[in-house]
Amino acid sequence: MKVSYIAHLSGKVQGVSFRSLSQQMAIDFSLSGYARNLTDGHVEVLVCGEQGNVDKMLLWLQQGPPEAIIDSVEQKQVAWQEHSFFAIN
Repeated sequence: MKVSYIAHLSGKVQGVSFRSLSQQMAIDFSLSGYARNLTDGHVEVLVCGEQGNVDKMLLWLQQGPPEAIIDSVEQKQVAWQEHSFFAIN
């Protein structure tokens, strides 16, 4: 089943290659969507794809790249969104 989730991450999540590594993980898990920095210092990640692969990505987001320090992750399922690739915005 295809699903879409959006996650907002706070902590030391900018300037630690979070978006580029999120893109690589999404490609590895055959997911589409995006990762973008927000003006408040958080990162927003949208992942779209098969439920099992989305679950793996959401689990990875709990830790992120080695340099990141994740204070909190808020995630929720959203209406399906069709994206042809995973973008860094």
